[in-house]
Amino acid sequence: MTAPVPLAPRLDLPAARPLSEAIRARAGQPLDLDAGDVVHLGGLCLQVLLAAAASWRAAGQQLHIRPRSQAFEEALATFGLAPSALESEGAA
Repeated sequence: MTAPVPLAPRLDLPAARPLSEAIRARAGQPLDLDAGDVVHLGGLCLQVLLAAAASWRAAGQQLHIRPRSQAFEEALATFGLAPSALESEGAA
């Protein structure tokens, strides 16, 4: 099992490419993301996370985001999403 990938505190435009690259580097395996230090979640990084969840679901792999900071949870609520929208339980 690999260590969780820590997310940047500010998930904004400059963070989108590194986030996407870090996620793509772990394709084909279960992935845990650590959003415990996130203070800002912007739309572009949210799109990266949504795309990752869709890819992991399609591949039948697990993707979890935990822990999640209060700011991360609040941003998801503002975007109208539940945390489960960004996760995959893998194969049934």
